[in-house]
Amino acid sequence: MLKNYIKIAFRNILRQKSYAFINIFGLAIGMAATILILLFVQDELSYDDYHEKSDRIYRVSRQWLNAEGESSLHLGHCAPPFGPLLQNDFEGIVEEAVRIGSAYGPLITYKEKKIEEDNFYLGDANIFEVFSWPLIEGDPKTALVEPAAVVITETTAQKYFGDEDPMDKMLSYSNFGREVELKVTGVAKDVPLNSHFKWDFMASFATLEQIVGLENLMQNWGSNNYGTYVLLEPNHTIDELKAGIPDFFDRHLGMGHSGQPASVSNKLHFMPVTDIHLHSHLDSEMEANSDIAYVYIYTIIAIFTLVIACINFMNLATARSAKRAKEVGLRKVMGAYRVTLIRQFITESVVFALLALMVASIIVFAILPYFNEFVGKGLTLNFIHNQFVIWLMLATGLFVGIVAGSYPAFFLSAFEPASILKGGHKSVKKFNLRSVLVVFQFFISIALIISVGVVHDQLEYVKNKDLGFNKENILVLPSSNQVYSQFASLKERFESQPGISAATLASRVPSGRLLDSQGASAEVDGEMKNITFRIADVHVDHEYLSSIEAEFVAGRDFDISRASDSTEAFILNEIAVEKIGWQSPEEAIGKPFQYGNRQGTIIGVVKDFHFESLHQSISPIVFLVTTGRASSVMIKYERAKKDEVVAYLKDQWSYLRPGFPFTYFEVDEQFNSQYESEDRLAKVITWFSGLAILIAALGLFGLASFIAEQRIKEIGVRKVLGASVLQILVLLTKGFTVLVFIALVLAAPLAYYGMNKWLTGFAYYGALQVWPFVAAGLFAIAIAWITVSYQTIKAARTNPVDSLRYE
Repeated sequence: MLKNYIKIAFRNILRQKSYAFINIFGLAIGMAATILILLFVQDELSYDDYHEKSDRIYRVSRQWLNAEGESSLHLGHCAPPFGPLLQNDFEGIVEEAVRIGSAYGPLITYKEKKIEEDNFYLGDANIFEVFSWPLIEGDPKTALVEPAAVVITETTAQKYFGDEDPMDKMLSYSNFGREVELKVTGVAKDVPLNSHFKWDFMASFATLEQIVGLENLMQNWGSNNYGTYVLLEPNHTIDELKAGIPDFFDRHLGMGHSGQPASVSNKLHFMPVTDIHLHSHLDSEMEANSDIAYVYIYTIIAIFTLVIACINFMNLATARSAKRAKEVGLRKVMGAYRVTLIRQFITESVVFALLALMVASIIVFAILPYFNEFVGKGLTLNFIHNQFVIWLMLATGLFVGIVAGSYPAFFLSAFEPASILKGGHKSVKKFNLRSVLVVFQFFISIALIISVGVVHDQLEYVKNKDLGFNKENILVLPSSNQVYSQFASLKERFESQPGISAATLASRVPSGRLLDSQGASAEVDGEMKNITFRIADVHVDHEYLSSIEAEFVAGRDFDISRASDSTEAFILNEIAVEKIGWQSPEEAIGKPFQYGNRQGTIIGVVKDFHFESLHQSISPIVFLVTTGRASSVMIKYERAKKDEVVAYLKDQWSYLRPGFPFTYFEVDEQFNSQYESEDRLAKVITWFSGLAILIAALGLFGLASFIAEQRIKEIGVRKVLGASVLQILVLLTKGFTVLVFIALVLAAPLAYYGMNKWLTGFAYYGALQVWPFVAAGLFAIAIAWITVSYQTIKAARTNPVDSLRYE
């Protein structure tokens, strides 16, 4: 019987080629989109689950609270004492604790090869007992025990040593004026791409302890720059560890700056390592993470695209009911049961779906490289190593076949044979499920089009908003000890170069995160009071604020001719002044202020400006003249002379940072790069809304052709009675126009709600505009008219004699 069903399905495909093409191609596009997105989602959900002990590994993060108990800073990193002390103090609960620190782009040299490496880390000796990074060579238990030891990945070994055996080879490390000879003690397999951070070099933490001093590291509670992870003992829960953290803080840190126990203003959080990639968005991370919200959005979009394709199938199948009605009637007269007919039609639907799946596979193979480039992944349609893909595709095909074929199967099998064979069956109704499905198709399409408009509006807003300073024409280059030590003479030399108007030093530059802060106090109402909220610091030289054209609302800028400005002067932004409690910026001028170990007075207040991306609210900031903390050099240049300026700086940096490649970024481009996830979302929604419209249009085209065919005699009669082509066109398209309008009315509130929620992810965003809603409605109506008009005009221009010949 099944063989007979399949044979009939193929006969129908060959008999109705245009119908088959629309159905198969429409389903294939929906399936291909769904498979791509589900491959993406599978990869996103798989991060760090390859570690054998992943269910017991937790990342430790540190949070600071203000006097009101509100979070002032939450870092994904901790100070160096936390790891060892957690393992020591919670023996029996914590099996292992590991610290991982970044070396921030050292220069690695082997013979003639000199490469600045981004993925260079230092880890504790027990790191390979916690994380499942298997070593090809070397002993994982001893590879990182000794100072100046380093484990490299397989790809890194090939890059530096080629066919040579890398074991015991020496690599020269150079960074921040330190030179170290590192011995290769192990080679690891490449870190999987689905890791929340990737490393190429893992040097021993003992190297840092030797350079800085173990005692100094264990007393340094302020340098929160180390990823810290704990491995719980089997059969113990994280709640047992959390319960002891307040006492842990009070025991090791005592009283805080505010005079309260350290546990009042400090918290430790523990996140499963498998949750970091999608759920962690702290003020510092090992690498930029993704967001579970986008996984949900992409999944919903893919499902909606597939649903639209299924609706096409259902609509076209029910529209063709008149052509299948006599077949159903004859089969019933010959003794076929309804359940037999349902099986037949669902089998036909599954055949269509499996054929569409084959086409979808070809589409996925063809566009997967471009999709990978777009999402920055290495997804593969590997049927051997990823059996999930096989089950995913088969499940998709069967699901689509059964779901899309279920309604037509029950609809067609319900026809009464007597009514059918007498010619009494009518398939066209003014309102039926087919109308609901068309509305739902365009409901999805319109919602996606509105979303495209809103996302593009917000991207335009954040990229063009006045940030409160001039971000244009600023190059940022890495500093070094040599650059800092002779910057006064370098500055004079740079600024004498044509095209360079200013050169300045800074610890942080606009577009970066404000992660540095210290305790502060200020005179308010005649007495010194501790500041109970976080004020971020930016260490600068005297011309930093003038270089970015920050606007002063009170006081003055730093003056290099005043010696006290280098050691005793502070400049605040407006929000810092407001939160401290002064009534106006003018009141703050001249007030005593202490920040960290520096004491002095407020000499100026700058207007609030957006130092960070518009995802973050403007933070209180204090600017002070640097005494050594300056990781960046900012160069203000003339746009017309950019090429000459870059060439000049490249030449200068060749001896200021010998061996290091010349690198720089521009502040305005760096600001825009912070919205990459939104850019990607805009592109995804644009592509998928285009696919949704294409699939809906294909279905509408097929539906219009069948409706026009069914009403061909009516059209002939109307033409004989004098109706024009335009009148017939309006008659046959107004029904679809009404359906699209209903879809717009339903989609607009949902899109408004959803996009309003999305916008709250920004601290600053523009108001929702009317134009995306109007444009979406007009575009959808236009698509519907264009799609339907072809078939309608074709039917309207048919000679009525031909239409009525057999009447």
